[in-house]
Amino acid sequence: MLPRQNSDSTGAFLELISDPFQSQIQQTAFLSSLGTSLLFTLAIALVFCLLRPYNTVVYAPRSRHADEKHAPPPVGKGLFAWVTPVRQTNEQQLVEKVGLDAAIFLRFTRMCRNIFLSLSVLGCGILIPVNVLGGRSFRNNNSGISAFMTMTPQFMWGNIFWAFVICSYLFTIVICYFLWHNYRAVVRLRRDYFNSPEYQASLHARTLMLTDIPKSLRTDEGIVKIIDDVKSTAEVPRAAIARNAKDLPELVEEHEEAVKELEGHLAKYLRNPNKLPAKRPTCKASRNDASYKKGETVDAIDYLTDRIRELEAQIREARESVDKRNAMSYGFASYESIDTAHSVAHAGKNKHPEGSTIRLAPKPNDLIWRNLPLSRSTRRWKTVYTNGWVAVLTVLWIVPNALIAIFLTNLSNIGRVWPAFQTELNRNPTLWAIIQGIASPAITSAFYFYLPAIFRRLSIRAGDLTKTSRERNVTHKLFSFFLVNNLIAFSIFSAIFGYVSNVIQAKENNSGTWDALQNGHIFTQLMVAFCNVSPFWVTWLLQRNLGAAVDLSQLFNLAWGSFSRKFLSPTPRQLIELSAPQPFDYAGYYNYFLFYASVALVFASYQPLVLPVAALYFYLDGWLKKYLLLYVFITKYESGGMFWRLIFNRFLIATLLGNILTALLVYAQGYSWTMLGCMLPLVLILGGFKWYCMKTFDDALHFYSTGTKDPENAARIDKTARKGDRVAVRFGDPVLYKPLITPMVHAKAKHLLGEIYRGRLSSEAPINNHTTAYSDTFSLHDMSATQPGKAEPPSAPFEIVAEADLDFENYKNRPEFKEEFGGDGEMYGRPSDIVRPGTPGSVMTGGMVRSSSRDSERTYTAEGEAGPGTSYPKGYHQTPYMRTESPAGSYRSADVGDQSRLMRGASPMGVANPGWASAAMVGSGYSQVGVGTPDEDTSYDYFRRGRQL
Repeated sequence: MLPRQNSDSTGAFLELISDPFQSQIQQTAFLSSLGTSLLFTLAIALVFCLLRPYNTVVYAPRSRHADEKHAPPPVGKGLFAWVTPVRQTNEQQLVEKVGLDAAIFLRFTRMCRNIFLSLSVLGCGILIPVNVLGGRSFRNNNSGISAFMTMTPQFMWGNIFWAFVICSYLFTIVICYFLWHNYRAVVRLRRDYFNSPEYQASLHARTLMLTDIPKSLRTDEGIVKIIDDVKSTAEVPRAAIARNAKDLPELVEEHEEAVKELEGHLAKYLRNPNKLPAKRPTCKASRNDASYKKGETVDAIDYLTDRIRELEAQIREARESVDKRNAMSYGFASYESIDTAHSVAHAGKNKHPEGSTIRLAPKPNDLIWRNLPLSRSTRRWKTVYTNGWVAVLTVLWIVPNALIAIFLTNLSNIGRVWPAFQTELNRNPTLWAIIQGIASPAITSAFYFYLPAIFRRLSIRAGDLTKTSRERNVTHKLFSFFLVNNLIAFSIFSAIFGYVSNVIQAKENNSGTWDALQNGHIFTQLMVAFCNVSPFWVTWLLQRNLGAAVDLSQLFNLAWGSFSRKFLSPTPRQLIELSAPQPFDYAGYYNYFLFYASVALVFASYQPLVLPVAALYFYLDGWLKKYLLLYVFITKYESGGMFWRLIFNRFLIATLLGNILTALLVYAQGYSWTMLGCMLPLVLILGGFKWYCMKTFDDALHFYSTGTKDPENAARIDKTARKGDRVAVRFGDPVLYKPLITPMVHAKAKHLLGEIYRGRLSSEAPINNHTTAYSDTFSLHDMSATQPGKAEPPSAPFEIVAEADLDFENYKNRPEFKEEFGGDGEMYGRPSDIVRPGTPGSVMTGGMVRSSSRDSERTYTAEGEAGPGTSYPKGYHQTPYMRTESPAGSYRSADVGDQSRLMRGASPMGVANPGWASAAMVGSGYSQVGVGTPDEDTSYDYFRRGRQL
C-alpha cells in the first residue's frame, strides 16, 4: 500500500492508467493526423521524385546490376517518369522480373486493399448510421459528446445490436471470398513457377532431402533403401550422404570475422595515408588462440594477419580430412525427373520410414547446415525452449510498453505522480520537450529494430532447417508479439485498471467481494475501453502512410551512405555493399501489414472509420512497394511463394479475433444470449473454410506431381545431361568448399603496406628443398599496370581495391557478395542451382566457369555404368579433385573485365606441383601472388578464390 500522503499521486496514476488516451479522442486529433499525414507523405514523395533521377545507386540498384531478363522496365529522367512503368507492369512480368515471393507480396497488398474497400462500404454504410441513430436519445440527454465518438456503439443498448451480428457474417463472407480467390491465383502462380524453364532446369526441383537417418543406413545405398520403402519407382535416384564437417563451420566463421575486423582496423589506420596515427591499432587476442593469454592486448594488424593465416591452415587441413570422418544423419537423393521426385515426397510426407523424414530439397543456399544434423527430438525440445523465451519476452514487454505509452509520450504525466519531477519540468521546459519528442519513439524504434534479429537467432536455435522457413517463423513470432503487446494488452489495460478501480470503490462502500466483482462490470469496461482507444488506432493508421513514404524515399539509406563516407572509415567491402541492392525484409513487412489488417478488423465494430483508413493505407503503400520491389530491393532467399499459407492463416486469425471482439460488444450492450449464440457458427465457418482450402489447394501448392510420371514429361528429360548432377558437390556443406575471403585494402594506401605490416609481404615463396633445383624464373615479379616496365608492388596478404572498382557491379558474382546481396545469383544470370542441358561437360556455379569433365564425382557399378549414390574422391570435396579448374587457379570471374597482367595466371616455373599455386584479386582482376609446396604452404591466399574450393 502507498502512504496516505501520496494518495493524490496514486489517484492521478490510476486515472492515467484507466484512460491514457483521453487527450487523443477528440475529432481534431483525427483531422490533424489526416492532414499532417497526407501533407508530409506528399512532401516526401516529391523529394523522392526530385532525387530519384540523380541517384540510381539508392533508387534503382536493380537496374544497374540485374541481367537483361531480370532488369526492371527502363525509367526516364522526368519527375514522374517512374509512375507509368510501375502502373503498366503486370503480375506475370513481376514474376519474371522480381520473383514469385515479391509478386505474391504485392498480390497480398492488393487483396488487403480490396478487402478493406469492400468492408468500408458495409461498415460505413451500415454500422455508422446504426451507431448514430441508436445513440441519439443518449446524446440528447448528455452534451459534450464529440461527433467522432458518436460513430462508436457505446451509447446504445438492446436489440439494435443484431445489426452487428449480421455485419459479422457479411464481413466473414467477404474476407473468405477474397482469400479463396487469391488462394486459387497463388496456386496458378505456383504451377507456372513449377513449369518455368529455371525450375525445370534446377537440381533442387528433383532432389529429396532426408533427415534423421539411422546410423545403420547412413550410406548412399541406405538413402535409396529408405526411399524405396516409401515408394518404389522405375528411376533409381543418385544419393549422397552428408559428411561430418565437425569444427569447420566455427573455423570459417571465425576466419570471416577476423578478416572483417582486420579490414576495419586498416580502414581507420589508413584513412589518411599521408598522415598516419601515432599509435598502431590494437585488439584483444582471440579466446580460441592458445598462443596468447586470455584478453591479452596485441598489435591488431600483425596479430589478425597471422591469425587469419593460421585459421586458413586449419581450414585446409580440416577440409582434406573430411572423408575420414563419420557420415551424418542427413543426405540427398536426386531423380532424373521432377514429377518422380515430387510424387515420392508426396507419398512420404506423413511417413517416417526407419525414423527418417523425407521432404523436397530446398535450394542449397537456403539450407541452414548447422541444424541439419539435429535429431527430431532435439529439434522439438529446442522449439519448445525458444518459444518459451518468446512468450516470456512478449509478456515482460507489456509493462514497459504500457508505461511508455502513458508517461514518455507526455512527460507531464510523470509530474502528476512525482511532484519533484514536475518542479524540474517547469524549470527546463524546452529541454524536457526535446527529450519527450525523442525518448518514446527512440526507445520503441530501437526495440522493434532489433526484435526481428532477436527472433531470427531464436529461430535458428530452434532448429529451423532453411532460411526461408526461418523467415516464416520470424513473421509468426513477430505477429504474435505485436498482436499481444501492441493491440490486445495496449488496448485493454485501461479496462483492466478501470475494472480494478470499480472493484476497490465497491469494497470501500462495504460491498461483499462477489458483489464488488459484479459491480465492476468487466465486459462493459472492456467495451468502453475499446471505444475510447479506437480513435488512437485510426490516427495511428493514418500516420502509417508517412512511414510508407519514408520507405519510398530511402532517406535512411541515403543519409547513412553519405554520413558513413564522410565521417566514418568504411572498409572497401562496406563501400561495395553500400552500392548493392538491399534485401527486402519479408518477415518485417508481412508482420506490419498483417498487424495493420488485424487492427482494422478488431476495431471495425467499434469505430467503422478504421476500415476506409486501412484501405487508403494499403492502396498507397501497395503502390509504393511495387516500385521498391521493381527497382530497389531484392529477394535474398526465394521461397517460390511459400509465405502464402502463413499469411492466409494469420488473416483468418485476425478475422476470428475481430469476431470475438464483436461478440464481446454484443454481449456487453445487447444483453442477449441469443445474439451471442448466433455468433458461435462464425468459428465453425472459419474452421471449415480453412479445412476446405487445405484439402483443395495445398497439394497443388507444394507438389509438381502427386501420382505417376507423365509420359510426355518423361520424353522431355535429357538423361545424358542429368548424369552430371554432382549431388554431393551441389548439396555439400559450403564450409567444405566455400572460397575464403581476403582482407580488402584501398589502393590509395597500397604503398604503405610494406611499412605497417611487419610480416611477409612478398609474393614469392621461400625456397626450400623442393624448389632449389629449378630456374631463377621462379622469382619473377608481376608487371605493374600503371607503370610499364616496373614490377608490381607486393600486396599479399591483402586484396587491393582501386577507387574505380568500389562498386557492387564488379563483385556481384563473387561468392561472398552474391550470397548476401543476390541470393543464389539468379538476378545476375548466375544461378548456382541450374543444370544446363546440352553441356554435360561443364557447369556454371557461383559465377565461376569450371570444367567438370572428370568422372570422379559419379558412382559406377562393377559393370562401369552409373549407379545410385556418389563415390567420394580422396579428400572429400578436396581441391582440385572435385573442383576441376586449372591447377594454377587461372580462371576468371565471368563479370570481370580482362585486366590480366604479364605472367599472371601462368603456372610458375620451378614448382614441382603447380597445383599448389594460389591467387588473390587485385582491384577487380585476378593475379598470381604466391607459390607454395605441399609441405609448406606460404601463400597467404591459399584455398581462396584462386583455387575456388
